[in-house]
Amino acid sequence: MRQRELATLFDYTYWAHRRVLATAARLTDAQFTLRSVIVGRDLRATLVHTLDTELSWRLRLQGRPEEEWRKTLPTTDYRNVAALVDHWTRDEAEMRAWVASLDDATLARSADLNPKEQHPVWYYLVHMVTHSQQHRSEAAQLLTQLGQSPGDLDFLDYADWARGSG
Repeated sequence: MRQRELATLFDYTYWAHRRVLATAARLTDAQFTLRSVIVGRDLRATLVHTLDTELSWRLRLQGRPEEEWRKTLPTTDYRNVAALVDHWTRDEAEMRAWVASLDDATLARSADLNPKEQHPVWYYLVHMVTHSQQHRSEAAQLLTQLGQSPGDLDFLDYADWARGSG
């Protein structure tokens, strides 16, 4: 996968995140932390897990010390949606800068994380996008059950939006 295409997938990811977070901002704090039997955790925990996984994989792939990327974001640090949006906005800027710094040769190189995890770097980046998509879908389901659907989050909806017709 080429860097330009990967950057597009991250553009899509952050577009969809913003839609979900903007919708979540309309909830009460009680709704934000209402446990779901369907996904097994509340909306806040689902979104924090999503951010945590993106952050952890980025730090790991950047070669940061294990104690940094193994650290779990405490759900309780995000009292409300605004706190989560603030952290995610900062992380998005760091992720975008890092993805922009990767060239096609680096993306094709094996990450060599350990003997069992020796895939090209781009595999892990696509994993980050698809993992976020899975949990964003869960978040959208939780929002819809609370009467606050974020609307369509498909890639082609993003593509239409990006070219100005969505």
